[in-house]
Amino acid sequence: MLVVLESRDLVPGAQACEGGCASQTSIHCPTTGMRANGARTRVRMLKKPLTLLATGVVALPFVVVKRSRLFKRAGYAAAFREASTFFRRVRMRRRTLSLTAWLTVIAGLIVISPNASLQQRSDSISVKGGAGDITGEYQIPDPNWPQWAHPYPKPGYIWGSQGGVFAESPNRVYLANRGELKLPDKVPPNFPGNWGFFNQMAATQPIANMVNCIVVVDGTGKLIEAWNQWDKLFDWGRGPHQVYISPYDPERHVWVVDDMRHVIYRFTHDGKQLVQTLGVLDEFGENDDLTHFRRPTMIDWLPDGTFFVADGYGNTRVVKFDKSGKALLKWGSRGTGPGQFNTPHGIAVGGSPPRVFVSDRGNRRIQVFDTDGKFLEEWPGIAPHSMLMSADEHVWAVDSLTDRIVKFDLSGHVEFSFGQFGTRPGYTWAPHQISADSDGNLYLSEVFGGRTQKYRPKPNADPTKLVWGRSLMPLGNARTN
Repeated sequence: MLVVLESRDLVPGAQACEGGCASQTSIHCPTTGMRANGARTRVRMLKKPLTLLATGVVALPFVVVKRSRLFKRAGYAAAFREASTFFRRVRMRRRTLSLTAWLTVIAGLIVISPNASLQQRSDSISVKGGAGDITGEYQIPDPNWPQWAHPYPKPGYIWGSQGGVFAESPNRVYLANRGELKLPDKVPPNFPGNWGFFNQMAATQPIANMVNCIVVVDGTGKLIEAWNQWDKLFDWGRGPHQVYISPYDPERHVWVVDDMRHVIYRFTHDGKQLVQTLGVLDEFGENDDLTHFRRPTMIDWLPDGTFFVADGYGNTRVVKFDKSGKALLKWGSRGTGPGQFNTPHGIAVGGSPPRVFVSDRGNRRIQVFDTDGKFLEEWPGIAPHSMLMSADEHVWAVDSLTDRIVKFDLSGHVEFSFGQFGTRPGYTWAPHQISADSDGNLYLSEVFGGRTQKYRPKPNADPTKLVWGRSLMPLGNARTN
């Protein structure tokens, strides 16, 4: 609440100041410096809790009586008695208003806190962690991981926005790198090697050179492979969006989503051959078109090879494909109702019977469907960039609203969360894809922070608070590192 001073006897031509303070001569409004003149002045309360909560500031004007016609009309004694009564009332109301206002602010902060937004149900399973729990059961990441990018192999440049990361094993990690960025001529000595240090969003500022778009590193971050022969695929776009391997594919094909050019690529495990392209390069289709995408975002699979694509930035749908890549059906339309979407960005598949969990990012919820698109339920209060179905059958979601990593059971209960926005090691700026290996190492790619961080478990970490990657099928006739 705000205290507003009013008078029944305004000076001709006086105007009210913003927030409701009257412009008078006997009352002084310190916010604007305006004064008012009147025989009877009173205090009223202006109820604007939204303004109060938005600013987080409580302002109670101080009242100063400079002069009043009371002194002329009734003499000093009468004027003193009325003025004294007036100030006693003002003091009493100010005390009441101060207490009420601060209680309102505290209540508002509790309501809009990050943890409150993550609590999905009102049963006995409550949100754990806390806004100060930055890395959970993980150690602070090494800022010099991966070795490949520290220093970056091309002098004067660094790696760009990190669209995706996928840990095939603890010793083979794919990085979907949105090209390289030219450094300023003068770089501070404490520069950590990622674009987020400059407080500019690496995904949009500046335009990147599409070089080293897909690289593979070992557990230390040392370069194993650079698929530079495919950099040309990402020209005229903004680089790879995310990267995957199906856990049910014995050949371990590598899938790369390119949202800007409306296609999904499938490569051989070693990257030497492009074996399939879903969609049509640089052509997009509308929501009912099963032959084209319009900026697809993410993929996940069923054990029989059936897979689901969130077609996500331009269209508002999920498309189901058989294992050969033939489109079977689609569901979704633009809107806020059940089964409607506003940027279906992330997707995860799991459970028994299997369900499809879709990040409806723009509507700030996760929607749950059966494998034919029948709506089952929604989990409100979270807007994930990415989701992952873990080996222990939990949905881990990266919340774009809070930069927290949230663990859900398959009924939508929050079991644990950690993380916080920032550019220091362990903090994140727009984590875009989440991945984990069989040792419990966690990997987060940051589109705005311009880095991928590797989180190693703390000694004696609680295994229920670690992300466990799903096991992949054994790779036939090739390396198994």
